[in-house]
Amino acid sequence: QVRLVDSGGGSVQAGGSLRLSCAASGYTAALYCMGWFRQAPGKEREGVALITSDGGTKYADSVKGRFTISQDNAKNMIYLQMDSLKAEDTATYYCAATPSRPPTSCTGVSSRTLGPLTYWGQGTQVTVSS
Repeated sequence: QVRLVDSGGGSVQAGGSLRLSCAASGYTAALYCMGWFRQAPGKEREGVALITSDGGTKYADSVKGRFTISQDNAKNMIYLQMDSLKAEDTATYYCAATPSRPPTSCTGVSSRTLGPLTYWGQGTQVTVSS
């Protein structure tokens, strides 16, 4: 089992920055892919960014150039640096992880999960005011 604890959300004005963190514990050695998803009220969950154990990254078009995903394997942490925030970035952000690999899992940010076996954090709220 894997436990994910995400943090770092808050309220910020448009144009500001926030850094989300996700701490993984448990059987982390098996994890291949981790990422961030978000869900705004009344909308479906969407992928934001993902990173593989070998450092490969993918981003949703809506956040490219503004958000950066990174990892610290020694600390079992991933981060999401969010710059130039917009009102439409307002959502609850969820950390996710999976031990599974393509083609069944971790294929991109267009899915609502990382794959059939996806672990989730509890979510952290990001509110951007315009």
